[in-house]
Order: sequence, then structure tokens, then C-alpha cells
Amino acid sequence: MINVLVIDDSALVRKVLTDELNKQPDIRVVGTAIDPYAAREKIMKLRPDVLTLDLEMPRMDGLSFLAMLMKHYPMPVVVVSSLTPKNSENALRALRLGAVDVICKPGSAYSTQNVSRDIIKAVRAASHARFDQFVPEPEEKETVTKPKAKSGLAQTTNKLIAIGASTGGTKAIEMVLKDLPLNIPGIVIVQHMPPVFTKSFSDRLNEICTIDVVEARDGDLVQSGKALLAPGNYHMQLEKSGAKYYVRVKQGPPVNHHRPSVDVLFNSVAKVAGVNATGVILTGMGADGAAGMLEMKNAGAYNIAQDEATSVVYGMPKEAYRMGGVDAVLPLNRISDAILREVADKHQFA
Repeated sequence: MINVLVIDDSALVRKVLTDELNKQPDIRVVGTAIDPYAAREKIMKLRPDVLTLDLEMPRMDGLSFLAMLMKHYPMPVVVVSSLTPKNSENALRALRLGAVDVICKPGSAYSTQNVSRDIIKAVRAASHARFDQFVPEPEEKETVTKPKAKSGLAQTTNKLIAIGASTGGTKAIEMVLKDLPLNIPGIVIVQHMPPVFTKSFSDRLNEICTIDVVEARDGDLVQSGKALLAPGNYHMQLEKSGAKYYVRVKQGPPVNHHRPSVDVLFNSVAKVAGVNATGVILTGMGADGAAGMLEMKNAGAYNIAQDEATSVVYGMPKEAYRMGGVDAVLPLNRISDAILREVADKHQFA
């Protein structure tokens, strides 16, 4: 049984989350709290397995509480946030501070049914999250001075890298991309994340990475030194026109309960790029991306999966390996080097 403490200053939100979670046979809400001060007492008394946490509360905001919690008593936290640009910035800060996942607050662009599905999935994933190696990140904002592109680098190539991630993936993607040089082949990424949040996430990555990182738009070219992140609530597929790769960004039904779906991206990469692709599957709950990664491998791609020890949730990489679509299973801090070796072997550098 997964015991949950719900922290939110809204009585309505507390009731909605409690009712939806208590419908599940494996989840039980053991208590609620109106603010972090009340939550602190109930954490010590009730010893919940997972917290859901609002970010905007009286007396102490959720970010301040989360920072103290992760410093003194690390545990799985799911942030429940209203869907606004300001809140998306705060939600990303929460993920850097150690929150496992972020979901939309009831009434903020999603129906209660969608919120119910998302919160249940997030709580289950959080209950499996690893905190034995957790180290809180500093709050200082990192930036890099981007080097000017060399002549010819802002062009499409016949090689590309496809990355998929879910729970815990924001930190994992950041670590991988920060170590990649400007002359890396074009990159396409799906990270399970609500709409609005993906724009803030791509902006954050663009500030701290040497390569350019943008939220993808329909028709964007896949170019060297650039990563395209699928926007929340939209699938992203790879297409090809002549010698150029580009992306299609569209809705359509969810796949594996996700939109964007890693399988949608990976299946398109298998069909369009084949042997010219390198696939990477990172931490995440469930199996999204596993079947698509197998399709990529069958088409000749080289595929890398994050290992269990460094995954926040070892679900998606495990399923990809189990299905036979993975060539190498590596700790997170070795994945960038593995990508560089693979693309160098295939003479992908300009």
C-alpha cells in the first residue's frame, strides 16, 4: 500500500486528490495538510511514502519547504501545480530541488479524469523512486557562453540522436545534453511533461548547454548542434524531405497513455533514419519507448539505456532492455561519452 500525504491550501483540491487517490486499491491518503507547517508535523507522525505538494501556499511556499525537506528528510514528492508560465518555472525549480514529477492541478486545463490518471501514475512512479544517491542541486542559475557556430554546422545531417525519458528525466536529459559539443548531430527529444512546462524546460536547457535547445514547432529542421524538444500535449514524429530531416508536431490520440509519446518518436526514427540514428532511453515509469527502441534496433540504429542504479525510476530502460532493443546499458554519467563515441565511429562530425 502506498501511503500519501496531500499538501494544499485549497480544500477543494485536497478533496479531489484524496477522493481520486483513495479509489485505487494500492493507494491510501493517510492525511492532508493546509500548509508546510502542518505538513511537517504530519510527516513525522504518519510517515507517508509519497507527498503531493502545492507550490503556492500561505506561511511558507512549496519551494522553500521542498528545499528543507530534501536537505533533512529526502522522500518522494509529486508537485501539483497550476498550468501557467510562472508556475512552470517554479515547477522546474522543484524538479531540480528533488521533486519526482509535476502534474497539473485540477481545473487547470485538464479534466478531473485526466488529472486523476496523471496523479495516480505519478504517485505510483514516485513510490518507486530512488533517493539513496540523492544530492540536492544548488539554486544558483547556470548559464554558458555559447560559441559561435562554425561554418556549415547549422545544416542538417544524415545522422541524428533520439532521446526519450519520463519520471526523473529532466535532470537526466540535462546531464546528457550539457556534455555534448556544438558539432553533435541533430537531436530530437520526448520528455513526458505537461504543456507550458516544456517551453520553460527547453529555455532552461538552452541557457546551460553549449548546443541550442528549443521547443519544437511543426516543420522544424533537425540540425547539427541543436536539440528539438516535443511540446507538451503534442506528439513529435521525424520526417524526411530529400536529404533533410524535419519534425511533424501534431496531436492525435495518446499512445501508452502519453502525448507526447516516446514510441511515436522512436517508431518514426526507425522508419526514416534507420541505421543513421542513435537512440537513448532514460529514467521513467512504464514501457513507453521500449517497442519503438526495438524497431530502431531492427532498422540498424545503435541504442543506449540508462542503468538501474542511476535511474530515478527504472521502468522504461528496463522494458527496452527486456524487449531486446538495447545495445548498451550505462550509468547516466557515461551516456554522453557513449553517444560521442558512436557518432564518431559513424563519422558524424562535420
